[in-house]
Amino acid sequence: MRLNGKKIGFAITGSFCTLDKAINELQRFSAEGAEVFPIISYSVNDFDTRFGKASEWKNKIEIITGKKPIASIVEAEPIGPKSYLDIIIVLPCTGNTLAKIANGITDTPVTMAVKAHLRNNKPVVISLSTNDALSANAKNLGILLNTRNIFFVPFSQDDPYKKYTSMIAKTELAVDTVIEAMNGSQIQPLIIV
Repeated sequence: MRLNGKKIGFAITGSFCTLDKAINELQRFSAEGAEVFPIISYSVNDFDTRFGKASEWKNKIEIITGKKPIASIVEAEPIGPKSYLDIIIVLPCTGNTLAKIANGITDTPVTMAVKAHLRNNKPVVISLSTNDALSANAKNLGILLNTRNIFFVPFSQDDPYKKYTSMIAKTELAVDTVIEAMNGSQIQPLIIV
């Protein structure tokens, strides 16, 4: 129980093809003893896709964590002044959310949670899942790699021959990454081949 007593914000954005991985990691964080506070983007809250219905995802999240997901900017804002989380992990983190975090755009529950948490000088872990990490979002990735209190779950190209610019995190390293980040260190190696 390596996370016993830790309060972890677990933010989920709309990389719908990786939501099963997010659910698996939610279970792992809970099994490690963490008190998990789920935060979901508007797309996870509202969109039914070929990967599942929004109501089903929210139900799974609530069953695992015992908490209703934070699903609005108003609900996420108190994370800053109340300072009740030890760390936030964004898993999965889409390219859209990556860009917003890198450029200080706070227009979703997840980006508000991250901004509010960072103001307390506390760590945020990003678990990438984006098709444009090595193209349009490369500059945002570079910005965040050099931003204090931002850490990354190790990542790699998920299909270098068909999706040349796509990167995806090794979510099975999320718990280890969070433990390192709470100690102020980036888990290594960061890029896995």
